[in-house]
Amino acid sequence: MPRSMSFPLSLLLTPAWVLVAQAPPSAVPVSAADQKAVIATLNEKLKAKYIFPEVADKVVAALQAKVAKGEFDRPSSVRPFVEALSKDLRELANDGHFRVRFDPEFKADADEDKPLSKEDILQGRLEAAQMAYGLERVDRLPGNVGYLEVRGFGPTEFVGPAYAQAMALLSGSEAIIVDLRRNNGGRPESVAFLMSHFFPEGDTRHLNDIYDRPTNTTRQYWTDPSAGPRFSGPVYVLTSRRTFSGGEECAYDFQTQKRATLIGETTGGGANPGGLVSLGHGFVVFIPSGQAINPVTKTNWEHVGVKPEVTVPAADALRTAHAAALKTLLPKVKDPEERQQLEALLARVEKGEAEKPNYAPRH
Repeated sequence: MPRSMSFPLSLLLTPAWVLVAQAPPSAVPVSAADQKAVIATLNEKLKAKYIFPEVADKVVAALQAKVAKGEFDRPSSVRPFVEALSKDLRELANDGHFRVRFDPEFKADADEDKPLSKEDILQGRLEAAQMAYGLERVDRLPGNVGYLEVRGFGPTEFVGPAYAQAMALLSGSEAIIVDLRRNNGGRPESVAFLMSHFFPEGDTRHLNDIYDRPTNTTRQYWTDPSAGPRFSGPVYVLTSRRTFSGGEECAYDFQTQKRATLIGETTGGGANPGGLVSLGHGFVVFIPSGQAINPVTKTNWEHVGVKPEVTVPAADALRTAHAAALKTLLPKVKDPEERQQLEALLARVEKGEAEKPNYAPRH
């Protein structure tokens, strides 16, 4: 089964393409023979694993044609080879999940479903903590509007307790803004666990399915009845063109379940999960081997992205959502003085004027 909407267990909270961007050792030479060997192995793996066999055949044919034309007859080095091959895969398959990276220490799990070792668990918890469990910021905005920025969805066993603690901090909010503008993906089970906090107890929702081609199996993802606390107020979800994969799934699930208003930009359009595969000679590729299938729409956001209900530039999405939340609060305020204060706050938010902290002593 696919473990991730964008990264495998060994990467925990770090998306595969982030590691690609960590400047591979460009001085390491790659001979012509090694390049051709890597591509030959890549072609085999694509045929065996890529979610769309007909697309895999097209990509393999194109790569073989490049080899036949002599495009890999000259020695190269790691960085240009990795970048060129990644670009070829993404463009030929029209799939943004593809990435090639150089990692001589990578070891593929023979059995992805085997229990984690004690060392793996300790390392996983450490890495999750170092990444703040994927939660960049938990805040209370003026007007008692909760704010939660989620950068990635790590393994639920590591990040789930942090989700519950964050939701406990925000449970008294009048509304909550979930910021996915910089979210590049993660575990679908963690997406489901976070979303569980936004439905009433007893309201179990079927959020997503993932079909895995290598095993010819489909796994369902539902909200978790044990999750808590629960939040029943208005929810706003922020998106950008950078929002990708599992981040998109979260936004799409909120949208298809009619639980939130999406504000921002149409997302990146990557709905095919997968995992890392060794290509030999120190090279590794992320191959999308699965396909998300939403139980409501019977489709997904591949290539088209998730389109928000309110389209604004990503940089303006938080201000827009904050203002929208405050507007929903106005009819509830009966006290004239409180209403005047809220209207003044709304005017400042709409103008983009940040509330300045007051450090003067109280009298």
